[in-house]
Amino acid sequence: MAIIEVTSLEQPGIEVFSTLTEAQLRMELEPERGLFIAESPKVIRVALDAGWEPTALLCERKHIEGDAHDIVERISPHVPIYIGDRDLLRSLTGYTLTRGVLCAMRRKPAPPVSEVVSNARRVVVIQGVTDTTNIGAIFRSAAALGIDAVLLTRDTCDPLNRRAVRVSMGSVFLLPWTWLDAPAITLHDYGFKTIAMALSDHSIPLDDPQLSAEPRLAIIMGTEGDGLPRQTIVESDYVVRIPMAHGVDSLNVAAAAAVAFWQLRL
Repeated sequence: MAIIEVTSLEQPGIEVFSTLTEAQLRMELEPERGLFIAESPKVIRVALDAGWEPTALLCERKHIEGDAHDIVERISPHVPIYIGDRDLLRSLTGYTLTRGVLCAMRRKPAPPVSEVVSNARRVVVIQGVTDTTNIGAIFRSAAALGIDAVLLTRDTCDPLNRRAVRVSMGSVFLLPWTWLDAPAITLHDYGFKTIAMALSDHSIPLDDPQLSAEPRLAIIMGTEGDGLPRQTIVESDYVVRIPMAHGVDSLNVAAAAAVAFWQLRL
């Protein structure tokens, strides 16, 4: 194995963990060369099990024979493994590592929408959600509560953002997902009825029996501030609200998604 001791913050090869921004890691113009960071042994294992390719590992020295031992055994001997003391690595990354392990991994090309939804009966469309914590939480709920695939509009934040990956506990690696460049109404072409989760005078309650009876549903979630664009609401087959008590008008988007996923599961 290629173990490299980190002795300096300027050491060549560790830029991926220290100085590269999320945008630089993503490399939008050349996504096939882009990278992302997976944090914590549990999340890294989920990514490896799902076939994502590691390009470098960074961990505290003690984890080589500890929490990261099985990960080290699984990766190619040509993948560099950078090790160092906790204080030095905290200075390098700007935060204390979760259980002392980070892994840089190579991105995969985004599959076409047709492939992602081909066998799906319940999908979620995430439109305009820019909070990485919410994205991670939505993915985790989607994986746990029976959603088959995730589609994201281009104004939604990257699900492979380091924080989103961590909050999802690796669920971003468990579900097929891709970017949706066309309006959600185009999902009609794949046999889906669309649900806009929004407050409206014409909305129906989430527990309306006709919703659960639909064979294929696309549940559209928007930002909790501005909500979904009017055009998305107008074009949707259903506008749906979650019944509330005590005068509360809405939930955080991640919490609302979990409620919707549970109610509409098959």
